[in-house]
Amino acid sequence: MSSLFPALTDRPSGRAALRFGGRELTYAELAGVAGAVGERVRGVGRVAVWATPSLETAVGVVGVLLAGAAAVPLNPRSGEKELGHILGDSAPGVVLAAPGDELPAALDGFERIDVDVSETVAAPPDDGGCGDEDAALVVYTSGTTGPPKGAVIPRRAVATTLDALADAWRWTGDDVLVHGLPLFHVHGLVLGVLGPLRRGGAVRHLGRFDTDGVARELNSGASMLFGVPTMYHRIAEALPGDPELVKALAGARLLVSGSAALPVHDHERIAAATGRRVIERYGMTETLMNTSVRADGEARAGTVGVPLPGVGLRLVEEDGSEVSAQDGETVGEIQVRGPNLFTEYLNRPDATAAAFTADGWFRTGDVAVRDPDGYVRIVGRKATDLIKSGGYKIGAGEIENALLEHPGVREAAVTGEPDADLGERIVAWVVPADPAAPPGGDELADHVASRLAPHKRPRVVRYLDALPRNDMGKIMKRALPS
Repeated sequence: MSSLFPALTDRPSGRAALRFGGRELTYAELAGVAGAVGERVRGVGRVAVWATPSLETAVGVVGVLLAGAAAVPLNPRSGEKELGHILGDSAPGVVLAAPGDELPAALDGFERIDVDVSETVAAPPDDGGCGDEDAALVVYTSGTTGPPKGAVIPRRAVATTLDALADAWRWTGDDVLVHGLPLFHVHGLVLGVLGPLRRGGAVRHLGRFDTDGVARELNSGASMLFGVPTMYHRIAEALPGDPELVKALAGARLLVSGSAALPVHDHERIAAATGRRVIERYGMTETLMNTSVRADGEARAGTVGVPLPGVGLRLVEEDGSEVSAQDGETVGEIQVRGPNLFTEYLNRPDATAAAFTADGWFRTGDVAVRDPDGYVRIVGRKATDLIKSGGYKIGAGEIENALLEHPGVREAAVTGEPDADLGERIVAWVVPADPAAPPGGDELADHVASRLAPHKRPRVVRYLDALPRNDMGKIMKRALPS
């Protein structure tokens, strides 16, 4: 297999590769310092990386991959029990961290190597000798239904996903990406760091997301922005009073949102203020990226576009039969297959087998509809967002979008709960824009019914001060009050 990072040797040596705050490495410098890390971890099967949003994390992961080892990114905000499980399960031979990082007690028994960005070698290791199926990363899932599972992501999946996105997004070495995403998951690390480096472009990491940083970087040469819905919501809120931010987004080549659905209301506010539309893509830890709106396609709010090159995608009924209708209404579970998929859950052959159908399709657990032109619209998770009410299968996502279009709603989540008559009734959890004067339940029900259909209106409305969210801004519906 060819190198994951041909630009480390092919790119002009003075070309910028990584920038974190005021610290920057050119391609020549990155090759030297990542090569030094690679020499220190060569022969180690799995290497844990204390994945702070820092230059050292990016260098460490690249070094691990150059050495042909597998990186295990550790979320610095993991609790003691979760971290202990991940370390026990993955059994890393060494832990990489930035000098001065204080590591928790769970890591006391592991050899530590500090990533020194002043330490360099003349020539980096050649990772081209690795096989397609060799592990590149072991990324742990969020563990919403039990202890986190380690998805083993092969080098083949990293390369094919990033090359498919290059095709879809017209992503080249001339692009400069800005983002403020964490580096312990697929979005921030694979797409946000390894993506630019595979293309030969540059990444400017904000350290911590803020709209001033986005405006500064996009107005000084950056061409792409990656973010999650929470970030784009903050951008939409800030745009009316920030002409520099308006200018920055209007001049960007590509604005991409992922990790959760971007509410249609925020799509429209950003488009109205800047003339630019955010595009969405759809992926998972186990599959990397599956679909995207293409750079040359229609950035249709509420959709995640079409399957990427090489990715097979189908919707299936609960009995496993394929959904043939592309009517924008018929709901089915998304199943995918292709070279973008993981190989296994580490040490979990039972879970690995259960994740795939007999004919090799991965069961995502996400439910969606397809429009007549093939665009995919995700309506939620099968376990928490598919509501069966009055004989209908209803996706929570479209109701949430409709609620967010009401001026009295700041945040919204929709769930189902048992109902003797309907099977399940639709429950709306609402954070009002004005807590002193929340919109009434009947008003919100009528609002939804007028936009979607009467059977999709919420039967119960419950008000909260805030919705529970994880580190990526995803709403944790299992944490809603019972």
